Amino acid sequence: MSFDDEAVTTLTFDSYSTLVDVDAAAQALAARVEDPEPVSKLWRSRSIEYTLVSNHIDAYQTFYEMNRDALTYALDAHDVDLPDDERDEILAVYHELDVFDDVREGMQRLADGGYDLYVVSNGNPEMLDSMVAHADIGGLVADTISADEVGTFKPDPEIYRHAAARTGTPIDEIAHAAALWFDVQGAQHAGMQGIWMDRKGQPWERFDGKPDLTVETIHDVADELGV
Repeated sequence: MSFDDEAVTTLTFDSYSTLVDVDAAAQALAARVEDPEPVSKLWRSRSIEYTLVSNHIDAYQTFYEMNRDALTYALDAHDVDLPDDERDEILAVYHELDVFDDVREGMQRLADGGYDLYVVSNGNPEMLDSMVAHADIGGLVADTISADEVGTFKPDPEIYRHAAARTGTPIDEIAHAAALWFDVQGAQHAGMQGIWMDRKGQPWERFDGKPDLTVETIHDVADELGV
């Protein structure tokens, strides 16, 4: 597939790993866990796996609660016993994750270029409100759209169709940018163009086609759109 820049009027962005760095969560574990990296990786992977499974077994709960369950599992798997208040403090890091360096200026370029910008995320509304505030992009995004509004997680096509309805934009005029491959594919299958934010220089998944566009930063998206 090839990217059709002339068709795009609205851009949507995933939040975690796309706008803010979830790897920073390891820092919250460092003061409490002797070897935080494997715990952090397992925490993140289980969190994603839980959302995917929940779509098929009708077990929706907010992403924050999914994250809590995933953290509990990761700590248990590594024989780390922490009291509830310390677990809550670790979870709270999702309200203040580090924003990637290109985000504010890149999104400013897109907004100045006349594009409407939205965040479409698995995060529940409270998480997204704090993310937008901490990332200082409140003046750049028109709104945040949460999976909690439809009670199902990505890559369910319902989320992307709901996002199109919320933005008031024909779905084929939306380009969705995400760091996670299944989010890109979910958007494409729902009728959006898919932009893969390859922030870590990883190979694309050899499954079900390619992104319409692959970039490293939001500035690359702005360059592609000529703004």
